[in-house]
Amino acid sequence: QVQLVESGGGSVQAGGSLQLSCAASGRTFSTYAMGWFRQAPGKERDFVARITWSGDSIYYSDSVKGRFTLYKDNAKNTVYLQMNNLKPEDTDVYYCGHANRRAGSRAYAYDYWGQGTQVTVSS
Repeated sequence: QVQLVESGGGSVQAGGSLQLSCAASGRTFSTYAMGWFRQAPGKERDFVARITWSGDSIYYSDSVKGRFTLYKDNAKNTVYLQMNNLKPEDTDVYYCGHANRRAGSRAYAYDYWGQGTQVTVSS
């Protein structure tokens, strides 16, 4: 069992920055990868980025490459998403996901989710 708590969301103007964090607790030794997804009402949970806990293999959605940076602090069991040059289309609820096994861009591959944090980007 893994518990995930996201934080760092807020409202910014286009071109601004936010940093999201996701703190993991529980059976964190079982972590294979952690990722960020975003979801708007009535939409699918869309992939943003993920990182493997060992090896630091990072995979980004094409829509955020060059703007978002994913990194982690193993000692703090925390993953971060630095979001720069935000666009209105980035507006969504952002969720942190945990995977026990190999996982990439598919939401169904993740076993646990945080409560979500709202990101709003105005033009």
